[in-house]
Amino acid sequence: MRKSQRGVTLIGWVILLIPVGVIGYAGILLAPKYLNYYNVVKAMKQEAVEAKDNPAVDPHLVRLALARRFDVGYIDKPTANEIDVHRDGDQWVMVVDYEELVPLAGNVSILVQFNKQVILK
Repeated sequence: MRKSQRGVTLIGWVILLIPVGVIGYAGILLAPKYLNYYNVVKAMKQEAVEAKDNPAVDPHLVRLALARRFDVGYIDKPTANEIDVHRDGDQWVMVVDYEELVPLAGNVSILVQFNKQVILK
């Protein structure tokens, strides 16, 4: 009787581990970009909470307050001037919309688009 072999060969392991490695590497490169985005959203939400106490909203003052928060949080992209503060009906809205390009390998990159809207009042 002949015994059949079971298990994965070395070539099989290589074929299995290459996609896992590429996805892991992409995750490592994308993690700082997403952490930066979450810090931007956190700063915007904190500013929205503080703006509720102020009856008159001034977009310039909101951007200055965001700039201070971005400096403390080491947020370099987007800048506070890139945050759109405008009136939408009877409420004020802060909108951030930006893209990050993460080089993966050679001429292959990952484009990540971030968009968030926070209501001030």
